[in-house]
Amino acid sequence: MRKEITIGNKVISENSPAFIIAELSCNHNNDLDIAYKTIDAMHDSGADCVKLQTFKPSSLTLDTNKDDFIIKGGTLWDDISLFELYKKVYTPWEWHSELKDYVEGKGMVFFSSPFDNSAVDFLFDLDVPAYKIASFEITDIPLIEYVAKKNKPVIMSTGIATKNDILDAVEACKRVGNDQLILLKCTSSYPTPLSDVNLNLIPQIKNDFDCLVGLSDHTEGHLIPVVAVSLGAKVIEKHFILDKKLGGPDSAFSMEPKEFSRMVNEIRNIENALGSNEYKLSEKVLKNRQFSRSLYVVENVNKGDIISEKNVRSIRPGFGMKPKFLNDILGKKFNKKIEKGTSLNFEMII
Repeated sequence: MRKEITIGNKVISENSPAFIIAELSCNHNNDLDIAYKTIDAMHDSGADCVKLQTFKPSSLTLDTNKDDFIIKGGTLWDDISLFELYKKVYTPWEWHSELKDYVEGKGMVFFSSPFDNSAVDFLFDLDVPAYKIASFEITDIPLIEYVAKKNKPVIMSTGIATKNDILDAVEACKRVGNDQLILLKCTSSYPTPLSDVNLNLIPQIKNDFDCLVGLSDHTEGHLIPVVAVSLGAKVIEKHFILDKKLGGPDSAFSMEPKEFSRMVNEIRNIENALGSNEYKLSEKVLKNRQFSRSLYVVENVNKGDIISEKNVRSIRPGFGMKPKFLNDILGKKFNKKIEKGTSLNFEMII
């Protein structure tokens, strides 16, 4: 898979800063003004990208109250039908174009998660720079192939996927000639308990599928995304809400502006601290090597005197020979008179 992917005005690679996605989802509460204000806050909080979800309830499920279609199992949305939930979280398609213009006008990237072919085509006509495959769609291989055929970057969450599910999805992209794939470690539990996060899977996914990796996170707080970046995540996705008091289906695991901003700052700090994997010293550290030990003449000596542990010692500062040479020079002679406190070098020895 490709190791450098351009999405809008951002380049994502092993050497780039993490690409940080703010997920709007349904946190607009079906109010366009709230959507605009949320985008403003996303921008001010340091997001690189605003992501939507593009679907119609009828494209996801049936409008029925049959038992199979009633949510249960200890979720945030138990006892309502799938259709009713998707009606609540729906983003009107007529908003997409103006929101895209607004997002891009602020210098951020805009794209969305399509949930059927009509949504894929709709977003293609809007000229989105990438597509996101949601966790629960990773087993929909026909949809993934249809998305991948658009020949745009595909970011794919793995929240419900087995290794074989991921392999099938990756092969679907390869089969249609799309190598612009980023896999996001994800846990489809809302909010996600820390014991279910399994961040060690991030480098494993990178190794197993030879692609860029990231994290789609549903934990509370910013700790997990920051640690994920230290493990190699190059994309971070978090649900964003203007104020949790607004409520809504996703509010419990969405991040308010102040905390999102803190997350971005901590990610940038950890990226700065990670630095390089090369064995090189900064200018400041190089200057401080003067405080290391080196070999010094520690008493006045004359030409012909024998070098011993009495007249040569390893002491600070570090302007003389390295201490590792001490055993090599013991028993040899000085070739001139040398004053106590002089740094030792090979030219003084015969």
